[in-house]
Amino acid sequence: MLKTWFDAVRVPQWTKNGVVLLAWFFAAADPAQRAVALSFRAAALAALMAASFCLVSSSFYLLNDVSDADADRLHPVKRFRPVASGALSIVSAIRAALLLFASGIAFPAALIGVSPTRQHVYAFFTILGYSALQCLYSGFLKRFAYVDVAVISAGFVLRAVAGAAVLEARVSPWLYACTFCLSLFIALCKRRHEKAVAAVSRAALGGYRRSALDAAVLVSAAATLAVYAAYTLSPDTVERYGTRALCFTAVPVAAGLARYAHLAFRGEDVGRPERVLLTDRLLWCVLALYCASAAAIVAAAGR
Repeated sequence: MLKTWFDAVRVPQWTKNGVVLLAWFFAAADPAQRAVALSFRAAALAALMAASFCLVSSSFYLLNDVSDADADRLHPVKRFRPVASGALSIVSAIRAALLLFASGIAFPAALIGVSPTRQHVYAFFTILGYSALQCLYSGFLKRFAYVDVAVISAGFVLRAVAGAAVLEARVSPWLYACTFCLSLFIALCKRRHEKAVAAVSRAALGGYRRSALDAAVLVSAAATLAVYAAYTLSPDTVERYGTRALCFTAVPVAAGLARYAHLAFRGEDVGRPERVLLTDRLLWCVLALYCASAAAIVAAAGR
């Protein structure tokens, strides 16, 4: 049963909620915010908000599995999910979803009582907005091609917004735009894979055309790179970090996008993005190169 619940709440997909920590990561690199961001309080707030999103997102995974059980049984991989396979009853899944949701919003709600600042109230309503968006997605938006991936991407932006709000950190709007474009790229790659292996498993897949989907993948990748490059060269970024050299970190970003697109077009299983991000060695090398180059450039500029 432990393995059944582990699979049902999709623990590996909690990696997606690492987006909540983006604000902490960039605030820690910002000379003006570094002292506050590197405090134990800031790290704890960021970690607890990420944990809250893990619980809330798991509650909606369960509800999605309940509503998609019949369609999941037509998918070569999803048919093994606990609800679709019958290993977990619908009643148990719904009860667990309600418990996870209540647990997930407990921290941001309690934070308002302890520290009722405007930003903390904003963080609470952001996670509620994310929850409302997930309800709309599960209810009917997931049935519309391209709308479904746009909603998924908006969910990632809300994660990043909540991470910034709980820390009361200042984050560039360019990073929110980059988060949207990157998550859109990954979601489109996932739809491309699903279209190839199980076109009848998702209602929205009927509205996707292979040629248009391929073009959308490339356009979203290019948009991600362009927006990130614009962020590194924006006057606000240059002023905060004291250097234009951050534009060179766009090189590993481009390499990571190219690697992921290569996997998608080669027919690899990108239907589970969290698995790809956790297991592909080249992507890990690219991520390490990005972190190392960004840290080196910021450190050199601060001397």
